[in-house]
Amino acid sequence: MADHTNKQPMSARPGMGMRRGGPPGSRPVEKAKNFKGSLRRLLTYLGAHKVSILIVFVMAVLSSLFGVLTPKILARAMNILYDGFVTIIGGAKPVIDFDAILKILVVLGAMYLLNAVFNYLQGYIMAGISQGVIYRMRREVDEKLTKLPISYFDKNARGDILSRMSNDIDNIGTTMQQAAVQVITSVITVVGVLFMMFYISPVLALVVILSIPLTMLVTMGIAKHSQKYFSKQWKDVGDLNSHIEEMFTGASVVKAYGYEKQAIEKFCERNEKLYENSRKAQFISGVIMPLTGTINNFAYVVICIVGGLKVINGSISFGDVTAFIQYQKQFSQPITQMANLMNSLQSAVACAERVFELLDETEEEQSADVVEKPETIRGEVTFEHVSFGYSPEKILIKDMNIHVKPGQLVAIVGPTGAGKTTLVNLLMRFYEINSGSIKVDGIDIRSLRREDLRDIFGMVLQDTWLFSGTISDNIAYGSNVKDQAKVREAAQSAHIHRFIKTLSDGYDTILNEEGTNVSQGQKQLLTIARAMISQPDILILDEATSSVDTRTELMIQQAMEKLLKGRTGFVIAHRLSTIRNADLILVMKDGDIIEQGTHEELMAKKSFYCELYNSQFAH
Repeated sequence: MADHTNKQPMSARPGMGMRRGGPPGSRPVEKAKNFKGSLRRLLTYLGAHKVSILIVFVMAVLSSLFGVLTPKILARAMNILYDGFVTIIGGAKPVIDFDAILKILVVLGAMYLLNAVFNYLQGYIMAGISQGVIYRMRREVDEKLTKLPISYFDKNARGDILSRMSNDIDNIGTTMQQAAVQVITSVITVVGVLFMMFYISPVLALVVILSIPLTMLVTMGIAKHSQKYFSKQWKDVGDLNSHIEEMFTGASVVKAYGYEKQAIEKFCERNEKLYENSRKAQFISGVIMPLTGTINNFAYVVICIVGGLKVINGSISFGDVTAFIQYQKQFSQPITQMANLMNSLQSAVACAERVFELLDETEEEQSADVVEKPETIRGEVTFEHVSFGYSPEKILIKDMNIHVKPGQLVAIVGPTGAGKTTLVNLLMRFYEINSGSIKVDGIDIRSLRREDLRDIFGMVLQDTWLFSGTISDNIAYGSNVKDQAKVREAAQSAHIHRFIKTLSDGYDTILNEEGTNVSQGQKQLLTIARAMISQPDILILDEATSSVDTRTELMIQQAMEKLLKGRTGFVIAHRLSTIRNADLILVMKDGDIIEQGTHEELMAKKSFYCELYNSQFAH
């Protein structure tokens, strides 16, 4: 099939409903955030990596244990040195067992080395897990986009959709890679250190314990306050991306109409909004570190004073006090890290909510009783009492009845906004009708799979679309034709072959993303060649020759007559001189078919069509 709109990448869909008769675009409504629910749903993505997570957990336990034990072992060396200095102060000959200290240092070195190795392996494995999660998430989003109705893309800006698929998912992956290991090691470290502190001195341990509620209170309060700004921040990123994409895509139009100043003003306005929300989010969450650090410093001072008094009265050794001070730092560090982690976690969950909103969007309705597509399509099309509106409150088409015989050429004419493109949208099931039925060869199109239905049609749109690739690939797009001879034959029929041969690389010439290295008329001819190579059962031409000169238009019409021979065709046309030979002309106004017949029959009535036709030749 030629130019299948439903098979195009989501960022490049022409969006037929938007150009004429479509619903107005609108921004998605901000919804209430569910932090716990979104976090729980995000964690379910780790289910497929249970074995890897178990390995990471074991390594985290081992590395944390080495980290917990080292201060206590180091305390033995400190006691040996302390006892030696005490003898010096007492006037006796110093006795320091350097051999024992050396053995302790060797053991410590080995433990630190193992700790580093396990930390490295944790990071390596966790990187694979996080990338696996975002790979799955991107795949789900991509699959979801192919199942969403055209109306979703009409109502949502491309930049925002792309931001959810790229920026938001990237942020989730980065946070997950950092957070997962930190959470595991932090929890194990806190438990292990707490045990060692109580083992050394319950009194000093209580000093540290009393500082925890205050730390947690500060952390949770600030994190909760910063969440709303992170949600706004990532929403603003989508808005800014959308504006940038629109301005760059339509750069020639922006310059032609002198819109640069307004475009810059809009950019600055959205950039300023993003700046403000990002600044607030980062500042508020950034306050967590210094505040928790201040609380820990107070606890450190108390430990030094109480610990010093205990050393003096002999109830605790000097080495145990130095070990306890290290444990206090070790204990506060993971808590501080987890507090600081709330910064990233809030941002990641806000991104996850935006991705889940997309994944939860209502998909195109699937047919309940699927009928297999007939091997041969005759091309009979009927509209029976069809009613449709882009919203239930505003019905555009009311009780439409059309009967198109196999092989007929049907022209659809009427003023802008009459519903011409809407009729084609319904035929392709880009939108679902409110009532009535549309049938192809007597089969209700709702009982056919969408891909089977759209394989019947070939489309050439006024809004041309080409992807970044060779000219040959663009012509063969959607038809799976590998034979270059057929590609050239289609190009010759569309009168684009001669132009292609003038290019340095011919059919291997690479078109850029927007197809700006060929003219608009040449792009139109390439899409017509795309339709010709697919040999569709029913052909839809939406102002297909609007961008070519009169001479080329005549040649294309001749090629189209050859292509349409024996096929049903629908032509949307503004230049009425091009559809005089149509078997049936449907005249639409305000969503209704007010007249139908051949050109001669309609001209004889001297009504709306006659006025419309004559107005194009009035001087």
